[in-house]
Amino acid sequence: MTATSSSLRFSGCFVTLLIWAGCTSVVCLVDEKLTAQPTIDTTHGDIPLPLSFACGTNAHSCMEYCRICQDYFGAPTMLCLHTLLQHRCIPKFNNSMTSMKSTNWCTWGNVSNYYSNLSHCTEEISDCLMIPWPNPLVEQTFVDIHSRFFKECPSEELSDPPPVIVMALVITPICLIPLMVSLVVLKTKNGDGSS
Repeated sequence: MTATSSSLRFSGCFVTLLIWAGCTSVVCLVDEKLTAQPTIDTTHGDIPLPLSFACGTNAHSCMEYCRICQDYFGAPTMLCLHTLLQHRCIPKFNNSMTSMKSTNWCTWGNVSNYYSNLSHCTEEISDCLMIPWPNPLVEQTFVDIHSRFFKECPSEELSDPPPVIVMALVITPICLIPLMVSLVVLKTKNGDGSS
């Protein structure tokens, strides 16, 4: 009997034992997640109703978001995320921005706090619903925000210098090349390598 055949027999016995025991690591982990579902108290008496999906954390706001998604959408879908962003995050940002003059929108110091709060809100809701962040919906939300509030802001694009400066920068090396060549020729003609 070779080492390969004995290791195959051992592997076969081990797999058989796992199947006989009725639990593989994947099945056990899935079963543990199913039995450890978070619950939330509802107005239907003192009996907590379990969520039909896992929620990000047990924080009150997280459980609220998950409950809304379960009650109205059946699951934490992108449609639910879109609805929560439209009702929770974006109105706060819009109110903050419209409360200041539009001439102040382009100054980062004036809007950075509101922008950070919006970013944090979208990330918190996405994490609660266990939807990866950033995602296309969040990206589109920020594109919409930028097109509404920041489209008139000047951008710091690099531009070409004026033609006079470009001409001076091009002509200077061209004029120096003949001068340098004539100095080298003059030095070698005289045979004076010391000066």
